[in-house]
Amino acid sequence: MLPHETKKYLFDIAEACNLITQFVHGKTLADYQNDPLLRSGVERQLEIIGEALNQAIQHNPAVSGMISNSSRIVSFRNRLIHGYATVSDDVVWGVLETSLPVLTREVKALLEKKT
Repeated sequence: MLPHETKKYLFDIAEACNLITQFVHGKTLADYQNDPLLRSGVERQLEIIGEALNQAIQHNPAVSGMISNSSRIVSFRNRLIHGYATVSDDVVWGVLETSLPVLTREVKALLEKKT
């Protein structure tokens, strides 16, 4: 069973994934590129995901092996925050299409796990 503190961070990740999914529902890459509010909202939630995952791993290093590409997720968060000027909309959109669904499933499964 995951410690309570770890579950809190996983819950934050799940919430951020859910919000991003709501934000981009029915949207295209062009919509994303032309809407600064949408970009800001998505990027903020991606930052929360990366930070919450980093904190979860610090509290429980085993989490790193439970989430696919955990180190890449944390690195992407750092890039969004510290290298924001070099972040490509195409890359962010690609993350939303390919990696976010996987992360959402994995986190949901961890939160539902009883043992």
